[in-house]
Amino acid sequence: MSGVRMFPRGRSLCRGHLRPPLLGSPASVAPSRGAVVLSTRSLGSDVDHDFSFSTKSNAINNPDFRPRRIVLLRHGQSQGNVDEGAYVSTADWRIPLTDLGKRQAKEAGRQLREKISEKDASVVFYHSPYLRTKQTLDEIMPFFDEREIVSCLEEPRICEQQIGNFQNVQQVLDAKAERSKFGRFFYRFPSGEAGLDVYNRVSSFIPTLIRDCTQNDLAGHNLDNTNIVIVTHGLALRLFLMRWFQWSVHDFEQSQNPENCELITMNKRKDALGHAWMELEEKDRVSLDLPDSCGLPRNVRVHNLGDDSCITDWKKK
Repeated sequence: MSGVRMFPRGRSLCRGHLRPPLLGSPASVAPSRGAVVLSTRSLGSDVDHDFSFSTKSNAINNPDFRPRRIVLLRHGQSQGNVDEGAYVSTADWRIPLTDLGKRQAKEAGRQLREKISEKDASVVFYHSPYLRTKQTLDEIMPFFDEREIVSCLEEPRICEQQIGNFQNVQQVLDAKAERSKFGRFFYRFPSGEAGLDVYNRVSSFIPTLIRDCTQNDLAGHNLDNTNIVIVTHGLALRLFLMRWFQWSVHDFEQSQNPENCELITMNKRKDALGHAWMELEEKDRVSLDLPDSCGLPRNVRVHNLGDDSCITDWKKK
């Protein structure tokens, strides 16, 4: 079973067991007696969920799978962000952060710690396999106690758009200029992916995330206190939001990448009838240059749920 994380009951989690060393492979860990499976990667296919909206989130047949918040962030400034020539001799997935990028990541960790300040809060980390996302996470995780961390999982489906192997700088610059005219969603790099391909793989990750939330809930982690942090790349981040909130292709094309290490936050909201959904923070919607309608799932708008009956301040609970 791929991607399973098991820890003995009652034992504090050690960060060394949560994810492999940079550019290394995780050691095989045999489950001990009484171990708790915190996240499960089934070999079977994911079940598609209506993850944007539930008619009764507290109903037995339709439980609320949503965490308290989902925070997405783009990695810190990388060498490739400042020098296109870095891709000529170094594989994209091995491009490191710059010194500024490491400082940005440390500041993101401070901001994240400030945001996740509730008593009994827990954190689930997902990260791209790329070196720059791992290095970003290295700067963030020291801000959290190991007892707060439920799991930390490498997730290849949220990696950068593939634009080729070792690359000719001028060809890449020409292709990116052509993409700007054609559109990011449908443009396919000559030896790589289209934005649509990234959208499809990010879409397949979301049901896995939902299943992991369900497994964590069954293992005793209160989802109302659970925070998911996803360290990824600019395009993958926007396409994750596009899938979750059902943006149109036009909306996506009008949006822009967040800054390096900018926190993009989705908060859970509920109404008095038990309906629940995730909502993009207003400042983040503005930062991504999105219209008003893109901060709420489509079904929430259809059913007119975003009114004063919603519980908006979780800290008062």
